[in-house]
Amino acid sequence: MLTAITGINWGDEGKGRMVDLLSRDYDIVARYQGGDNAGHSVKNDRGSFVLNLIPSGILRPEVVCVMGGGMVVDPAHLEGEIAQLQQKGIAISPSNLKISDRATITMPFHVLQDGLEEARLAKTGAQFGSTKRGIAYSYGDKFMKKTLRMGDLLHMDAGVRKRLDTIVESKNLTMTEIYGQPAVSADEMWAWCQHYAALFAPYICDVGSYLAAADDAGKKILFEAQLGALRDIDYGIYPYTSSSNTIGAYAPIGAGVPGRKLDLSVGIMKAYSSCVGEGPFTAELAMTEDEKHLLREAGHEYGAATGRPRRVGPFDVVASRYGVRCQGCDELALTLLDVLDYMETIPVVEKYRLADGTLTEDFPMGKTLEDAQPVLKTLPGWHCDITAARRFEDLPTAAQNYVAYVEQAVGCKVKYISVGPERDACIIR
Repeated sequence: MLTAITGINWGDEGKGRMVDLLSRDYDIVARYQGGDNAGHSVKNDRGSFVLNLIPSGILRPEVVCVMGGGMVVDPAHLEGEIAQLQQKGIAISPSNLKISDRATITMPFHVLQDGLEEARLAKTGAQFGSTKRGIAYSYGDKFMKKTLRMGDLLHMDAGVRKRLDTIVESKNLTMTEIYGQPAVSADEMWAWCQHYAALFAPYICDVGSYLAAADDAGKKILFEAQLGALRDIDYGIYPYTSSSNTIGAYAPIGAGVPGRKLDLSVGIMKAYSSCVGEGPFTAELAMTEDEKHLLREAGHEYGAATGRPRRVGPFDVVASRYGVRCQGCDELALTLLDVLDYMETIPVVEKYRLADGTLTEDFPMGKTLEDAQPVLKTLPGWHCDITAARRFEDLPTAAQNYVAYVEQAVGCKVKYISVGPERDACIIR
């Protein structure tokens, strides 16, 4: 049984919270793309956690977590993340955390270059809103065959040292000639790699063989995505995307079993819209600054990895329908429905008005999307606390009608409804 949990929108939809809930029924949870540039926030009976690299299934002792080959891994960040989890009583060892030998290493110079380039672009207002974690440069060098992989840490010999020297020599042309920075020291990078080779060697393995054997044995595997469909490098709001494939169809590929097919795709979307970073975000144009402030505070909309205030707006039917289609969703989880408790009436973005006045229900790209304006529909609010609801029938009629509208509008069944951050604060239909 291979199941993908993916984001429908711009990321931050509550995937970690849903992985934590659904992982009770799975043997393995595997991340298949991305790095530490986004966080999954989870609150359960063990405490509150923010996970950047490690799959959210780590909070269940019986679950094995896998970091797939499609990821980019900053070992320094991973070391700190493991230490923070262990301080909160979470057991982590090679028996319950496995790192793909094919995962790309995010080197210190990738992080440095990310910050330097974002600062350069910011001078003219052309920045991407990068988290400055080195993700784009890790993936860029991966495709130029100019970086190391986690498996190289298992063979720290003369051949790997020669490759590292060649990589650093090339990188220094950029650092010194373009950014005017001191040259990166190959010796320091080698020592850095040696440190993390000693630390993570027991965790690094061929996760593809592990996952294939587990699937053959009938074990249930849950694939966890980072970010959402609209941040996918190919199908998102390019160039304001991540640098990896966030689409569920990529899950078996990025995890390590490219020949396997998904059995189930579960899409996660909020009951409203939120967005971190730059790029077109039509939904935010549908609210005044005061209305957005109220929504942001009600939803505690600040980035889990960065602390940055998120841009917010009403639920966007146009964007969400597109995301559902991209993710090939069989069912949906609607998160943070309780955040809308304070609203007397609830706006939703039902269509876009294009620059030429045309109304569309299709999600556009490029300049067309940048110029699009929201067309609103208003639904009745329930204006009461729904956090105690555990059955669909416990919700007020207006809340039930809101859920029914959303699933009809995006064309997919809403099976899970989150009404609070706690693990059990969820309605399963």
